[in-house]
Amino acid sequence: MIAYFNGHFMSKDQVHLSPDDRGFLFADGVYEVIRVYHGQLFQADRHWQRLERSLHELRLKGPGSAELQAAAQELLRVNELDAGEAWVYLQITRGAAPRRHAFPADDTPPTVYATVSPFHFNPDKAAHGVKIILTPDIRWARCDIKSVALLPNVLASQQARDSGADEAVFVRDGVITEGASSNFGAVFNDQFVTHPLSNTILPGITRAVVLDLCRQLNIPVKEFPIFERDLPQAEEAMLLNTTDEVMPVVQINDWRVGNGQPGPITLTLRQAFRKLTS
Repeated sequence: MIAYFNGHFMSKDQVHLSPDDRGFLFADGVYEVIRVYHGQLFQADRHWQRLERSLHELRLKGPGSAELQAAAQELLRVNELDAGEAWVYLQITRGAAPRRHAFPADDTPPTVYATVSPFHFNPDKAAHGVKIILTPDIRWARCDIKSVALLPNVLASQQARDSGADEAVFVRDGVITEGASSNFGAVFNDQFVTHPLSNTILPGITRAVVLDLCRQLNIPVKEFPIFERDLPQAEEAMLLNTTDEVMPVVQINDWRVGNGQPGPITLTLRQAFRKLTS
């Protein structure tokens, strides 16, 4: 597998990270994950815009979107993934410097790393829906930044696995925010409801696409907090992310959502999303 590292293409096993890299020492960096359909980066402009915003919020410099787009396309080509389905992982850290909490010198070059992998989707999971659990949101107050500091997400994901669930969804002050690796949406009275953009959720690309699809399909939308106490009344629920796209949720903790089957609005949105990517 060929990777991209600091401007060069090389075998992945030749990539060597400095032990002084601030991503390694402080999780001082950001990342993006982009799906590839038929060799094309899906919603690339939105991903680059979100990456630029994350870099700006952390006062972290990095290469421009044109350079990153070219690197991603070349990675797909040299790894012979430029005709099928794959995903691109990109990470930028503040670079290697002596271990001090404050920023290093302005001329410290960032560490830029990218890799690609083939993607294999399990259609049975989407056909039957998944189980999630609810867990307290112990993350920091800037969840809108796609930071590599993901320890609370890791712990929540392991909690879900230990519970036989596919995802953990966070609850903050009685409000459903988002999943450990997804945005969350639900249907109340035939209306799609999802948490409004704020510092407590990531501005998901799939979430944005689904909102676009709702408008095109005349599905009513409400960007409003979903209270945990109201969740049992949801007719449908779904996870939204780059890898699972629109994933029906049929069970939350020990109770089922609606009739325990993927709901019609969820399936309509999933079908529309698949059509868009085809």
